[in-house]
Amino acid sequence: MRKLLQAITDKVSTKRGMWITFTIWILFTVILTVSMPSVRDYQVASIERLPNDMQSVVANEKMSTYFGDSELLPAIIVLQSEGKVTVEDLAAISNQVIEEELHGVKEIVPFGMLPEQATNPFFSKDRKTAIIPVNLDSNLDTPEIKVTLEKIKTIIKEHTDLSASITGPAGIAVDTTDLFTRADIVLIMSTVGIILVLLMVIYRSPLIALIPLVAAVFVYQIVTQLLGLFGKAGLLMSTQSVSIMSVLLFAAVIDYSLFVFSRFREELKQHEDKNTAMKLAMRGTGLPVFYSGGTVFLAMIILIFAELGDYKNFAPIFGTALIVIMIASVTLVPALFAIFGRKSFWPVIPRVGDTTVKPSSIWSKVGGFVIRKPIVSIVAVGVFIFVSALYNFNLKYEFDLIKSFPDDMPSRVGYEILEEKFAAGDLAPTTVIVEANTPIPEESQQVLLDKLSKQDHVSNVRLENITEDQKVVSYSLTFQNSPYSLESIDALETIQGNTEKLLNASNLEGEIYFAGETAASLDDRNTNNHDLVLIVLLETILIFVMLIFLTKSFKMPLYMMGTILVSFFAALGLGLFLTNLLFGIDTISDRVPVYAFIFLVALGIDYNIILVSRFMEERQRHSIKEATQIAVANTGGVISSAGIILAATFAVLMTQPIQLLFVFGFIVAVGILIDTFLIRGVLLPSLIVLFERDEKKEKA
Repeated sequence: MRKLLQAITDKVSTKRGMWITFTIWILFTVILTVSMPSVRDYQVASIERLPNDMQSVVANEKMSTYFGDSELLPAIIVLQSEGKVTVEDLAAISNQVIEEELHGVKEIVPFGMLPEQATNPFFSKDRKTAIIPVNLDSNLDTPEIKVTLEKIKTIIKEHTDLSASITGPAGIAVDTTDLFTRADIVLIMSTVGIILVLLMVIYRSPLIALIPLVAAVFVYQIVTQLLGLFGKAGLLMSTQSVSIMSVLLFAAVIDYSLFVFSRFREELKQHEDKNTAMKLAMRGTGLPVFYSGGTVFLAMIILIFAELGDYKNFAPIFGTALIVIMIASVTLVPALFAIFGRKSFWPVIPRVGDTTVKPSSIWSKVGGFVIRKPIVSIVAVGVFIFVSALYNFNLKYEFDLIKSFPDDMPSRVGYEILEEKFAAGDLAPTTVIVEANTPIPEESQQVLLDKLSKQDHVSNVRLENITEDQKVVSYSLTFQNSPYSLESIDALETIQGNTEKLLNASNLEGEIYFAGETAASLDDRNTNNHDLVLIVLLETILIFVMLIFLTKSFKMPLYMMGTILVSFFAALGLGLFLTNLLFGIDTISDRVPVYAFIFLVALGIDYNIILVSRFMEERQRHSIKEATQIAVANTGGVISSAGIILAATFAVLMTQPIQLLFVFGFIVAVGILIDTFLIRGVLLPSLIVLFERDEKKEKA
């Protein structure tokens, strides 16, 4: 790999090679842009997140088999009036929807045909709020759903004086897509803006700021077109995955560009010819940068082994981005810097004979302290990590995802009105399906209903459907609390564990299945816990093995992986504490720890690779302590600036209207700063000084 990579970078660094490389990238970008669709044409608000063998998914299939099509997309129209909502209002709306035969509407309650007593459950106690459930075809695209819901709103406006909010899965899907469509523009502009400003402030050179961004734009355009090709082939991509990918892409390209130009500047101070300087620079940084990209690629591609759709969806999206980034980091980036040469650094142009790193620089002093006081350094950082990690014991999950959306989002407004005006559990009852081996007598049906009603946190249970052969019965079970609350999820888990007792008490032999939002949340929680363990193990093992090949050592990867793993727990704990303290967020999505682990370990190891690669290079000519000090001093400036930019880039996710992305972006930003300044700058070099030994001394 080293020889192949060196051959590539040597050719890219030549006068002819740099222009050929740049031209190839331009042609490739133009061809893909003209001939391929964009990823934006295939983004969806959400994807199927649970595996097909999960109980809630199986239960839905049972419902469809025994009681008709369950593959419907519910929408709940929430209507309010300053006075009272009447049955006539609801009848006018439902009759008009039925009469117009709106595209995709499969079912709507025909209020005009119901006796008044049967309509009471659709009204709040004060009669100022009412709901109309509507079921849409689940095969509708989000734009089609939006058009249908807009037509329903128009009907409401034309035939009543009621205010309307549409919630439920259909309303949430439309609002989510609208949010991300607007937010994606803000995200890209904010990302580019913050990178440009920080590069200008840190390096005080316009070209240093622009060259990495030019490379990032090329990579971004190519990746979005390649993903568009995958979308055309049938791969669905969630807007959330694409948003995070965009941030990762810009952050990684800028990071690797800084490593290249930092070494290029160092070589320009020793060689007059810019092409020679770039060739030598890439011989020093090409392999570490490529390996850094490889570690992130492995971290992303192993997500294909996860069970949750949210994580699986990351693998092809992030894997594609990383491959293009890795290729760009050893071809496009050095070619661009070689083309501009010394002018890249204007107005502070490096000259032959300039001092490489000043002994008075901050990182020279840090390196000096570390080699003199390694134990003190380890203890100081260790205490910080331990104290920060303690806050993880306060970790609380939130499964009501709509609560993470903006307060004024129409579907959230409608949802909260439902919570306030109706029983919380009525928002999404759980369907209990009993599949018996023999016909179920009425007595057993009633006994089972009574037993279910007496379970903890259950509000009420009613018989819903029964098949002609009476072997399958379904009940509608309503919890006292919100269907997404921990109390309801835990209660359902307990009921699931007692199904054998429930069947025996009812004198039945068969199976009980649970469908609905609470059942799906329970399956989601259990699957997420499984995926968390799997991802942590696979990512740790794969990166550890990769580090062994890079360092030709077993001990060094232990230091590198160990420090990154403990820093993750510190970042998660400190991030949770600060989000609670600064933003009042005391619960998070269960996705956050998994997302944070994937990115913090993969990106944090990058900086360790850059440091250790420089240490190994200097180790050939110097003692352990001298090599460590030189490595810290020479990589400190570029890694700290790269870390600041990377942290700021992920912090841009805090502009997103989704709390999950807000918290994830903040925690990753905190973690990157910990990795940059404490782990890479102090803890890892201290461990190297303390435990590594000079060969001469060992022989002596």
